[in-house]
Amino acid sequence: MRDIILDGKRLAREIEEELAIRVKRLKEKTGETPILATILVGDDPASATYVRMKGNACERVGMESLRIALPYETNTEELLRKIDELNAHPRVKGILLQHPVPHHIDERACFDRISLEKDVDGVTSLGFGKLALGGKAFGAATPTGIMRLLEHYGIDVSGKRAVVVGRSPILGKPMAMMLLNAHATVTICHSRTKDLPDIIKEADIVVGAVGKPEFIRGKWIKNGAIVIDAGYHPGGKGDIELS
Repeated sequence: MRDIILDGKRLAREIEEELAIRVKRLKEKTGETPILATILVGDDPASATYVRMKGNACERVGMESLRIALPYETNTEELLRKIDELNAHPRVKGILLQHPVPHHIDERACFDRISLEKDVDGVTSLGFGKLALGGKAFGAATPTGIMRLLEHYGIDVSGKRAVVVGRSPILGKPMAMMLLNAHATVTICHSRTKDLPDIIKEADIVVGAVGKPEFIRGKWIKNGAIVIDAGYHPGGKGDIELS
């Protein structure tokens, strides 16, 4: 079988073009420019890069980006008050709290303070619960992108055996839930799973979301399987080794 590369960058450009049209129509209809608010606590370089990338994406589609940088010393109550302000802001249509926040902050409480209708990153417990029960809510960004990529290439996951390696609340768990909702037969694995190679060898779809560089070996994956590597590490390495 010929290998097919699922080109996520190309699809992202197409989605941005669609969004630019939708934003333009919304601005013409309401006379207002929608705002995406991003909150960064501390000065982690990687997090700052992600926030900057999100702001650049807003600019490309014609939205405004409101970047809120808070000092590392910010406590949970102060962050909750800032989220409340953004929840009440009529032009702020989406709120992103950059993960991770400093350890002294209750991240889950802050995620759950975001209004459901503004939880565009799919991080609230309520949003995840709605998705788990087949309801409507924003899904976590990376899993949603992966499902859109599979759909774009006409890959029907229904009935297929899918293995998700990773169990984080913003990637592995929602990824598994979305695949399950699309009628795949899903197995969730992680860094402590026993007999991981044997489990992966049976998979029609493998999603690497464990957060460890080249943790999954290419020799474990059967011919013809669909491979999605959601990891990114220094040097361009992912979670899956395919050399």
